[in-house]
Amino acid sequence: QVQVVESGGGLVQAGGSLRLSCTASGLTFGDYAMGWFRQAPGKEREGVSCISWSPGRTYYADSVSGRFAVSKDNGKNALYLQMDSLRPEDSAMYYCVADYGRFGSSLCSRPSGKAYWGQGTQVTVGS
Repeated sequence: QVQVVESGGGLVQAGGSLRLSCTASGLTFGDYAMGWFRQAPGKEREGVSCISWSPGRTYYADSVSGRFAVSKDNGKNALYLQMDSLRPEDSAMYYCVADYGRFGSSLCSRPSGKAYWGQGTQVTVGS
């Protein structure tokens, strides 16, 4: 059974940093792209950053480019999102996703209907 679990969200002040973590089990990691989406009330779901496990090419949304960095640790079956220079508009529920046979850019553009999603972790940035 596939399970995707996020952690690391919280409340920070504008300009602060958070590091989100995600673990995915029950799948062959080399066969899946992994990524981070977010959704705030009244806004559409947005692909924030995605990475191919094999090869590990990355994608970033324009809104976070230069401030966020995605990385992975295959030994720990983990995906991370380092978020720096946070802004109030970054406040959202952040979701980790695993998608079979995809490139990172493709995943962030349109996750498949068979993608596996985590439960989400809340990020709130005060002004």
